[in-house]
Amino acid sequence: MTHRVSRWLADRWVLLVALLVLGYLSLPILVVAGLSFNRPSSRLSYDFHEFTLDNWRNPCATSDMCDAVVRSVQIGFLATVVATVLGTLMAFALARHRFRGRSGINVLIFLPMATPELVMGTSLLALFVAAGVPQGFWTIVIAHVMFCVSFVVVTVKARLAGMDSRLEEAAMDLYANEWQTFRRITLPLVLPGIVAAALLSFSLSFDDFIITNFNAGTTVTFPMYVWGAAQRGIPPQVNVIGTAMFAIALLLVLASTLPGRRRQRAALRVNPAAGGSGSGSAGEAEAVR
Repeated sequence: MTHRVSRWLADRWVLLVALLVLGYLSLPILVVAGLSFNRPSSRLSYDFHEFTLDNWRNPCATSDMCDAVVRSVQIGFLATVVATVLGTLMAFALARHRFRGRSGINVLIFLPMATPELVMGTSLLALFVAAGVPQGFWTIVIAHVMFCVSFVVVTVKARLAGMDSRLEEAAMDLYANEWQTFRRITLPLVLPGIVAAALLSFSLSFDDFIITNFNAGTTVTFPMYVWGAAQRGIPPQVNVIGTAMFAIALLLVLASTLPGRRRQRAALRVNPAAGGSGSGSAGEAEAVR
């Protein structure tokens, strides 16, 4: 019996360690979710005092907080759309074309990711002040686009690097023009990477505090509201917003990954030998059609 247990642990120790690490990382999220059902004894108390659903029934009990949430969503949406479009185009250019200055552009793309947010925030503030641009909603959007583009380029570029170019060549051999090949072959294969980059951009924009604080002026986003409310007591509805945002992000990730897995399982049922990276000429011909 002892030998079987030790053998079982030896075969699955990597999985067990991974589950422990994931549990440790998920612990703060579980605490926030639990506190969203809490009625604290005072505004400065964070212990679980009494179970209640009032926080979820009335998440906008504090109107200033809901205004800050809406403003953060608006900024995140605009920054995500602009950064995803620009970053995707840049990723295609860097991954598919050779041109002078390509290596230097790769270095410049990594700079916003490697630069401390404090340095980037003060640099953008100095730029806006020198240009005479008043700080507010649009300066936050510009600042968020600047650092989100780098993450989009890296994510989409990695997806393009892992894509099998023979699929596009097969589509061309089957008399598909460049637009048909891009629409029916390239875009569906790259789309998971684009969606992942967009979700990452929105999360980074919605969560950012340091760069936003330097360039916000009188505009208050949700992270800035939480930072200001911490001095006089954070309302429990903040935990509701955090739990809801995490649940929405989790649902979006599941919704973007499940269709791909269903297609893979369906392809394996039709052709069990197509479990490798290529799916055969029949699958390519069907994709082009």
